[in-house]
Amino acid sequence: MTTLGVIGGTGWLGGALLRPALAKGFVAATDLILSSRSGKTAGFEAWPDIRFVTDNKSLAAQADIVILSVRPEDIDALELDLSGKLVISVMARVPAEVLLARFKSERVIRAMPNACAEQGLSFTPWLSTPGVTAADAAFADGFFACSGKTTKLSAESELDYFTALTGSGPAFIAAFADVMIRDAIENGVAPDVADTAVRQLFLGSGAWMADASETPADTVRVFTEYGGTTAAGLTAMLSADIAGPISKGLAAARDKAAKG
Repeated sequence: MTTLGVIGGTGWLGGALLRPALAKGFVAATDLILSSRSGKTAGFEAWPDIRFVTDNKSLAAQADIVILSVRPEDIDALELDLSGKLVISVMARVPAEVLLARFKSERVIRAMPNACAEQGLSFTPWLSTPGVTAADAAFADGFFACSGKTTKLSAESELDYFTALTGSGPAFIAAFADVMIRDAIENGVAPDVADTAVRQLFLGSGAWMADASETPADTVRVFTEYGGTTAAGLTAMLSADIAGPISKGLAAARDKAAKG
C-alpha cells in the first residue's frame, strides 16, 4: 500500500484538495497521514481512519509520497530528508531545483491548483523532474483530477505563467465583479440586489463558457456584431483598453512567481 503524507493538509488548500480525493475514493483514509502542529483536525470528521501527527519528521518517516502544502515563506522551517520519496509541491515561487536540493529527493512534481479545488473546478497544471516515474506522474495527475482539470507542462516558466493566469482562482474575476457591483450601487441598485445579480451573472457566464463550442473571442464578436446595449458596452470597454490593465496584472503576477 502507498502511504500519502500531507504537510499542511489541515490548511485551506490541503483540505480543498484532499476532501474530493477522499470522497471519490482515490485516496483511502487508512493510507493518509496529515500533520497538524495545532492538533486541529476539523474538516475531516467524515474519515476517522486518517492518521494525524504533530511532527513533520514523523509524517515523512511513514509516508511514501509527501505533499507540501504550506506557504512558500514557511519552507525554511521544513528540515526533512525525503530521499527515495515522491515529493509533490503546491507551493508557488519555489522552483523544482530548490526542492530537489533541499529535500534530497530525485522525484519532484510541482503543481499549481487554485481555490476552486474543493468544488471540483480547479485547473491544475503540473510538471515533473526527470526522476519522476510513470507511476508517480499517474498518481499526481489522478489526484489533481479529483479537483478539476489538469495538464502536464514541460517547462517551469509555463508553471510561473499559470501561477498568474489560473493560480489566482476566483480573485481576478472577483475584482471585475466587485467593479460591477459598486457601479450598480452607485446607479441606485440596492447593495444586496447588486451582489446577487452579479454573482448570478458570473455563475451563468462561467457555465456558458464551459459548455460553449465557440471561444470567448467568438462570443464577444457575436454580441458586438449584434448591436444593441451589450455591443455599446463592449465597444466602450475595448476603446478604453480593457486588455491593457489585465495584461499588466498577469505580467506582475507572473514576475512575482518567477522571482519569488
